[in-house]
Amino acid sequence: MRIIAGAWRGRALKAPPGETTRPTADRVRQALFDMLWHAPWAGPDAIRDATILDAFAGTGALGLEALSRGAAFAHFIDSDRTALATLRANIAACHAGPRTRILTCDARHPPPGVACSLVFLDPPYGQDLVPQAVTALTASGWLTADTLLIAEISRTDPLPTDAALLADRAHGAARLLVWRLYQPALRPTLAA
Repeated sequence: MRIIAGAWRGRALKAPPGETTRPTADRVRQALFDMLWHAPWAGPDAIRDATILDAFAGTGALGLEALSRGAAFAHFIDSDRTALATLRANIAACHAGPRTRILTCDARHPPPGVACSLVFLDPPYGQDLVPQAVTALTASGWLTADTLLIAEISRTDPLPTDAALLADRAHGAARLLVWRLYQPALRPTLAA
C-alpha cells in the first residue's frame, strides 16, 4: 500500500495485521481521487486547502492521500488500538503530524468538531454504520450542508442515504458513493 499522487507519491503505508482493518486498495483510492479531481461537482478545489475528516480511518490512507494532494488539515477518527498505532506510524512516515489530529473514539459518538468540507467514511462492511455516523457527525458539528461525503461500502450493502448521489462506482468488492447533505434545488421555471 502506498500514496498514489502528490507530495508524498510512492510513500509506503503500513497496514495492521489481521482482518480487523480493511485498507482501501491503492487502485480504488486512485479511482476515487481521479473522480474527485475531474468531477464538475468537485474538482481540484474540493481537495486543495480543504479541512477533511477521515472517519473509520484505519491506516489513514484516504486522509493521507488527500493531504499529499494538497488538503490543508486532516482529522482522523478511529477506536481500534491496532489501527491507531498503524495510523500514527503512517502519519509519522509522511511527516504529517502538524497537519493532522487523531481522535480516539467511535465515529458514531464523536466529540464536538469543526466543519469539514470533505469527509471520508470507510467503516467495516455489512454493519450499516454510515447512516449512524453521518447523523452523529452532523449533530456534533463536523458536517455542514455543503460537506462532500464519500463512503466506501460493500457492493451488497444497502444505500446509506436517501440523498441524490453525485457518484456511485463499483470497484471489485467495494462501492464508492459521493453525495452532499444538501442538494441545491433545481431552478424554478417561470410560467409564460
